[in-house]
Amino acid sequence: MPAPPYVGRFAPSPTGPLHWGSALAAFGSWLHARHRGGRWLVRIEDLDPPRERPGAAAAQLAALQRLGLHADGDVVQQSQRHTHYRRALDALLASGHAFPCLCSRADLAASDGIHRACVAVPEGARRTRSFRLRVADEVIGFDDPVHGRFEQNLRREVGDVVLRRADGLWAYQLAVVVDDAAQGVTHVVRGADLLDSTPRQIALQRALGLATPQYLHLPLWRDAEGRKLSKSDGADAIDGLPVETVLRRCWASLGQPLDAWPAWQGPEATVAAAALAFDPARIPRERPPAA
Repeated sequence: MPAPPYVGRFAPSPTGPLHWGSALAAFGSWLHARHRGGRWLVRIEDLDPPRERPGAAAAQLAALQRLGLHADGDVVQQSQRHTHYRRALDALLASGHAFPCLCSRADLAASDGIHRACVAVPEGARRTRSFRLRVADEVIGFDDPVHGRFEQNLRREVGDVVLRRADGLWAYQLAVVVDDAAQGVTHVVRGADLLDSTPRQIALQRALGLATPQYLHLPLWRDAEGRKLSKSDGADAIDGLPVETVLRRCWASLGQPLDAWPAWQGPEATVAAAALAFDPARIPRERPPAA
């Protein structure tokens, strides 16, 4: 059977403006999709209201527009898709792959926070249920074009995966799996901070009978001491910076030679030319410090 057409995506959380790490992930996923002649989608992962900032999603989308990175189709918002997550959870409960859980973090402290079996809850204790994926004692792995073979034994290293939190909010792992399948995503290109989430998502895909996309994890944007920079610990927003400066720095951080960067013709024309020169095999495990 021929491979399905390439569909990639970028899925930011609206917790602040687009910063360097997000710009790198957005440009890297866009380049990969365009280089393969595929589609590129944008999804807003707005499932955690306490962490979200008003206006952040609109600001992120405006930043992508300024960079010339235009989505192929409407932007999906996870906050509008609760029914789909509920349906997936119901299917997992019916098949026995998911179960309700009353365990708290304090209950799991003795097992390093890893849930392998529910503890006895004191009689009369009033607790709200979470829901978890029941994981097997098996190794789940995948081949990443940048990082090579990556494997985890979820039972031993992660434990039963939360699908819906006790506060009623949907967990990232369930939502991302459901939405990638619904949007027909065939290739997930994202930051390496999500590398160890991938086996959990593969386990969920298998439990739900969904196809597994191909995964590629990009280098992270780090400070001089090698720490990952994010909105919460000092990463600078790209707003107000020259568009070509942002794109050129991301290009170099993706391991692409600067002499292959096209002459500036405005954002859209330049990134289109860059996609033709892009070589995914050059993507490094670690972002070059000089970029």
